[in-house]
Amino acid sequence: MQEGRPLTILCVSSYEKGQEFIRTCKAIGCRVLLLTVEKFRNANWPFECIDHVFTMPEDLPLQGLIYSVSYFARSRQIDRIVALDEFDMENVSALREHLRIPGMGLTTIRYFRDKLAMRSRAREAGILVPEFVHVLNYDNLREFMARVPGPWLLKPRSQASGIGMKKIHFPDELWPWLDQLGDQQSFYLLEQFVPGTVFHVDSVASERGVVFAAAHAYGTPPLDTSHHGGVFTTRTLPHDAEETKTLEQLNRNLLEGLGFVRGVTHAEFLKSHADGKFYFIEVAARVGGAYISDLIEAASGINLWREWARLEVGAGKQPYELPPMRRDYAGVVLSLARQETPDTSAFTDPEIVYRVTKYHHVGFVLKSPSHERIVELLDSYSRRFHEDFVATQPVPDKPTA
Repeated sequence: MQEGRPLTILCVSSYEKGQEFIRTCKAIGCRVLLLTVEKFRNANWPFECIDHVFTMPEDLPLQGLIYSVSYFARSRQIDRIVALDEFDMENVSALREHLRIPGMGLTTIRYFRDKLAMRSRAREAGILVPEFVHVLNYDNLREFMARVPGPWLLKPRSQASGIGMKKIHFPDELWPWLDQLGDQQSFYLLEQFVPGTVFHVDSVASERGVVFAAAHAYGTPPLDTSHHGGVFTTRTLPHDAEETKTLEQLNRNLLEGLGFVRGVTHAEFLKSHADGKFYFIEVAARVGGAYISDLIEAASGINLWREWARLEVGAGKQPYELPPMRRDYAGVVLSLARQETPDTSAFTDPEIVYRVTKYHHVGFVLKSPSHERIVELLDSYSRRFHEDFVATQPVPDKPTA
């Protein structure tokens, strides 16, 4: 970067998200470019903070993306490229490597996108993972199903939120699914289904050290709500509980084992009902969805999008310092709704700090100094949501906006 010239950051996103990231980059003094898909050209972006918007067709192949970004780099210096959405991360890593721009490259990003790669690496680092096998060699698959009790989950290696997953109860159920997948089979893994309570740890890391982590417990496991419908909830765990400390240590060990340098992460762990042990499920180098960033800001005052922007701009050259934080508690309750714009006026508790206004959705972010109060409200609101609002739809086989 030339001395005295503002840092130019290209934000790439196939979805409408990351507005606070963009605002923070502009507030720091950066020049901000946005590359998004054509249908989100006029979405709710903070246009006052964006110097130029480019659009791309949906499902643009990587080669086309490289051509496009290289073309407008002829007349614009680009210092950083950031994927605001998980599904753009591999392409952005390839762009960074092609243009020789600092940031996470393809090798490291595979540990945060590819479920097979992250499981293999975590196991090498001594972290418990459910038994799994690559969907590749049929003899290995038969041996796995004979050795590991079912049911099993057939999982795409690079999806999120339960998209494309299938639950397999008997060996004979697997083969028809593999026939359908055809040449896509090797992009899947087969994993033992371990019933348990699912947790997530969301963190900020700077120069290979975790500087902030917040542990949370889901209500119904996300896989169940995505496949069978119902009400999604998550809440801050008690700050000084042994469970919280265990999860935070596991998260530190995981990020160290995966070689994460700087940025934000969303990791999921499972506590098995059978043996009480914690198992690693998956991790992503991004801000968690489903209003998790709002949950964390409500409880701690830390905005993950804002901190991620500060880390990207500094890129290890400027010392990073976490802002002062609170130790309150927060929760999210969220569901698909039968109504286009659900009426939530009957919900009047002062703990509600944010009301979801998304089409055919209903939800709140809650905040309180009391963990017990958050749990009480989530239980109550879940029952009321089931009675008044809940709708279901099949989980997609691929992501939709």
